[in-house]
Amino acid sequence: MKVCVVGLGEVGRPTAEYICNKGFETWGYDRKTAAIRNVKNVTTSNMWDSIPHDAIEVYVVCVSTGIVGSSRPDVSAIYDVSEKIMSRCGRRPLVSIESTVPAGTCRDLSERVFKKSVDMVHVPHRYWKKDPVHYGVNQPRVIGGIDAKSLRRGFHFYRELGIPLLQVSSIEVAELSKIVENAYYFLQIAFAEELKMACDEGKWNFDELREACNTKWNIRILEARDGVGGHCLPKDTHYVISLTRNNRLLKTAVAVNNLYQRWHRRSNASSV
Repeated sequence: MKVCVVGLGEVGRPTAEYICNKGFETWGYDRKTAAIRNVKNVTTSNMWDSIPHDAIEVYVVCVSTGIVGSSRPDVSAIYDVSEKIMSRCGRRPLVSIESTVPAGTCRDLSERVFKKSVDMVHVPHRYWKKDPVHYGVNQPRVIGGIDAKSLRRGFHFYRELGIPLLQVSSIEVAELSKIVENAYYFLQIAFAEELKMACDEGKWNFDELREACNTKWNIRILEARDGVGGHCLPKDTHYVISLTRNNRLLKTAVAVNNLYQRWHRRSNASSV
């Protein structure tokens, strides 16, 4: 089986290397020259036309998504890549979207960009760069397909890779699962942050309180560190917020995190 991994960044690079190490003939594409230099044992290119598209049976899409302004989802990179695949792909490849996307994205791609001419699955990544051994490419994942045939092909491909999968009833549920996971974690962090500020105001020991609460079997209060940073958690939380007007809890969590970050900076400055 011949595979092309599109996007060779934080997720795509280890994904391409993992697929190659499993014995698949693997190509990697990224428009950034620096990205293609870092991939081991994989034939890479930043020129789309140099990929042997007629031979590619599976495209694995790992490009980044983002937000526009302060909150609106930006999945333009996914659409750009899909149009590239559509322009050159051979006979009905399997397209696996591993990038994080809002619900409805994959079906829209299938219908409007690919015109239902490819099989498509969504297998959102759970890669964590701080512990790639335990939380790397090969860990339990979720899979949803655009239809039954796509799901069968996707299962076969990931089974060959040795990646355990949980099948969900629709591709939209698979899309939701990733952003909801991260939004849930955001909520947990925001609760710890608000509790930390309350303890400081009341001159109580937050760490002692946290340790006491966490002795209960179903309680796990997180640490309150520097605030929610990075790319994924804030972005994915905004993706969930964008799903509905009934989003007060997550909007409040975002506001709490913003407040905490300002409070944390002032606390650190006053302690110097």
